[in-house]
Amino acid sequence: MQVPPQPPVFVILFTILISAIVGLIVGVLVNRYISNRNLDDARNSAEGIIENAKREADSLKKELLLNSKEENSRYRSKIEDELHSRRVVLVEQETRLNNREEKVDRRETLLEKKEEQLARLEERVEDEQQKVVELRDEAKKLVEAQQHKFNEIAQLSPDEAKTIIMTRLKDELVRERAQMVRESESRTRIEAKRIAKEIVVQAIERSAADIVADVTVSVVNLPNEEMKGRIIGREGRNIRSFEALTGVDLVIDETPETVILSSFDPVRREIGRIALEKLIIDGRIHPGKIEEIVDKSQKEFDDHLRELGDQTIFDLGLHEMHPELIKLVGRLAYRTSYGQNVLSHSIQVALLTGTMAAELGEDEVMARRAGLLHDIGKSIDHETEGSHIEIGVELAKRFHEPEEVINTIASHHGDVEAKSVIAVLVAAADAVSAARPGARSESLDSYIRRLEKLESLVNEFKGVKQSYAIQAGREIRVIVSPAQVGDDDTVLLAREIKAKIEQELSYPGHIKVSVIREFRAVEIAS
Repeated sequence: MQVPPQPPVFVILFTILISAIVGLIVGVLVNRYISNRNLDDARNSAEGIIENAKREADSLKKELLLNSKEENSRYRSKIEDELHSRRVVLVEQETRLNNREEKVDRRETLLEKKEEQLARLEERVEDEQQKVVELRDEAKKLVEAQQHKFNEIAQLSPDEAKTIIMTRLKDELVRERAQMVRESESRTRIEAKRIAKEIVVQAIERSAADIVADVTVSVVNLPNEEMKGRIIGREGRNIRSFEALTGVDLVIDETPETVILSSFDPVRREIGRIALEKLIIDGRIHPGKIEEIVDKSQKEFDDHLRELGDQTIFDLGLHEMHPELIKLVGRLAYRTSYGQNVLSHSIQVALLTGTMAAELGEDEVMARRAGLLHDIGKSIDHETEGSHIEIGVELAKRFHEPEEVINTIASHHGDVEAKSVIAVLVAAADAVSAARPGARSESLDSYIRRLEKLESLVNEFKGVKQSYAIQAGREIRVIVSPAQVGDDDTVLLAREIKAKIEQELSYPGHIKVSVIREFRAVEIAS
């Protein structure tokens, strides 16, 4: 067997060298390719990270801008609200200052007039004092002359003559004093009656208002007798549901096609009447429908009260009153006092007060406002503890009414001192409206107690034999003993009785005091 020839060694070495070089070149190329691909991947990743960072930065930037805008908006709104409230306060303060300036001007004018009157009165007083001094000198001379004559003619001692003269002078002074009081009262009464009559008559003529006396029941007419059974419902469930939701007693009797709503609360009674009429019209009467209709009637009634209050405010020319206070004004239409509708009474008092204030040069609008709100506490006095005066003062303060209105509410029954002319006018108008014949009803027991108290007060005076209260307590006739009370003393007694009645009694209108002294001499011829 023949062995193939072997390649030379250098060929083998050259081949190995070439292979190593090729392998090295391929390895370098492969490493470079891998490095470039990793570099591209790293560059792409870096670009993605940068892009994401840019997007996140833009998003964060937008979010920060939105937050800053919202913060600026809130801050601006807060600043604007504060500026608005401050502007409102400044406007109110400016209005108050203007009103005070007007009042100060009016007071200055009145003070100037009063100073002029005082100056004239001082001149008159000086003249009268001069006349008194002259009369005193003349009286002194007459007394001396009379004393001298008494000493000469009657041969009396100086003390006896002095006693006689002083007795005569005392009797003359009592007669002169009574005569002066009588003349002064007569002149003052005539003048006061004339002025007061003109003002009150003008006020009444310009502000005539109807007075309505509400009752405690409301009558609802039915279309047929079958409707009564539907209102009662199965086993009375409808009527029980209605009474529970409205707080009103539903009376169903034998009266044909009629049901009666009974309640001492006129507001609940009116809501019940509205709800029942709606149920009758709808025809579907069951507890669920009753609840729905009562709730709807309550909302409609609230709207009605607000409209009624708005109309009242508009008719009286008043503005800028709190909405809740306007609603309470509307509630007065469903409140009565001694049988007198309180809203009609308040409107009448407002018109009377405004007219009298205009006659006296006072603020007519403020007078009407105070007159309308003087009994505002009666709108919720059956829901809140306290008298209607305390409740009214609290409401007026809560709704930021002027101080004159607050004082008027507090003082219109004399509980506190009146601090303005308007407060006095409201009290007078309230008395005029309440004392008008037929305006109010009074229970028999309170009427009798009032008359008995008036008579017992008069009987305490010395010399009074009997007293009779007549004309529903608007006049007291006093019969005195002629042996204890003289003709001139009757004038002084009537004045003292009048002063004591004013101090100790509360009464509507006025009371006339008539003192009667009668002397009879009786002889029997046999």
